[in-house]
Amino acid sequence: MNTTSAFMFHRTFMNRFLAVLTATFAVALPASAQFKLDVSGVGMTQIPIAMTAFRGEDAAMQKISAIILADLARSGRFRAIDHAVAGADENTNPDFSALRQKGADAYVAGSINRLADGRLDVRFRLRDVVKGSDLGALSRVDVPGNARLTAHFISDFIYEKLTGEKGVFSTRIAYVTKSGARYNLWVTDADGENAQSALSSTQPIISPSWLPNGSQITYVSFEAGKPQVWMHEVATGRRSLLANFKGSNSAPAWSPDGSTLALTLTMSGNTQIYALPVGSSEPKRLTQSDGIDTEAQFSADGRSIYFVSDRGGSPQIYRMGAAGGSAERITFNGGYNISPALSADGRWMAYISRIGSAYKLHVMDLSTKTSTAITDTWSDERPSFAANSKLIVYATKLQGREAMMTTTVDGRIKARLAGVAGDIREPAWGPYGR
Repeated sequence: MNTTSAFMFHRTFMNRFLAVLTATFAVALPASAQFKLDVSGVGMTQIPIAMTAFRGEDAAMQKISAIILADLARSGRFRAIDHAVAGADENTNPDFSALRQKGADAYVAGSINRLADGRLDVRFRLRDVVKGSDLGALSRVDVPGNARLTAHFISDFIYEKLTGEKGVFSTRIAYVTKSGARYNLWVTDADGENAQSALSSTQPIISPSWLPNGSQITYVSFEAGKPQVWMHEVATGRRSLLANFKGSNSAPAWSPDGSTLALTLTMSGNTQIYALPVGSSEPKRLTQSDGIDTEAQFSADGRSIYFVSDRGGSPQIYRMGAAGGSAERITFNGGYNISPALSADGRWMAYISRIGSAYKLHVMDLSTKTSTAITDTWSDERPSFAANSKLIVYATKLQGREAMMTTTVDGRIKARLAGVAGDIREPAWGPYGR
């Protein structure tokens, strides 16, 4: 199999397209476009939380309280309780009796003040309604353009205080679009808003993958007329070439400690998985099959690699040691299972399985090996876990157009992050830190 056909087959595994170069995308989203949020489903246990509009939030040009409530709703762990109190802020003593009568367990109020230098001073306080106690406060001063990020930090604070787990609202998501002959790599907030173009090219950009430090992204670019792996610093736009070996270089994925990059290479003549240590120019071959091995993903502890192979006659997910060696088949239900994604807590594997003519997102409990289809759509692709292992982002097709979705691991709560125009591909959820 030559380089071109091997790569095309690899993309068939990932996105069910016969060739990346002829894949059809709709118009890309402009950087300033806003996403529509539709949350559906009912969680088994949700914390009822009341919030008053932040006093002075009109000064931020964005409704910070609304952003926080949308964050919490999308997590599936919270249910909003209507409670409007004009002029209330973080220092106002709430009427706990009235809040309890409405069924609220927690209450949030805050304020926004514009300082003389134009920056915004955002403050808020979280209270336990049941106990009538103070759960903590947060203050952040920043430029108006960062008001949305401030809201996400507040959401993280509330989520952690009330659930005991870290929130992921201040993390980021990367994805790819194509408009005409131009491809774009975008970076957005975790709610899909505030999209910024990290890279624009007339050649395909695919397979974005975050480094564990949260400040860099690797991806595959065709700028040289063949697939190469690049690393991109989000803040500065600086790029460096990581893999340009003979043949195709694709499907980059980092070990949890950031010391090793797993790659799919065709330098030996067929499509196999290699490991490239940071600072090394010599990749080590990890798989030795006669089939196509691709889409490597490290386990949470870095000791194993999950990957897709057709060595048994159809694409299935396997696991091997991080140093290579014998492989164990992981998926057995269905004849087509691809795109593994591992949760950071080591509990779950998300993947795409073909059921009839539909491609559906599944989640496997790695301790029991039981799998569950968690979507009712038919064209799901490329799942990626949030850093806290509680949410998954994936691409799918709704009403004939590509869309980016998030879902809880049990599939009960889904949120659509769909652009006003344009198709979205290959979402990758970034780690903690910005």
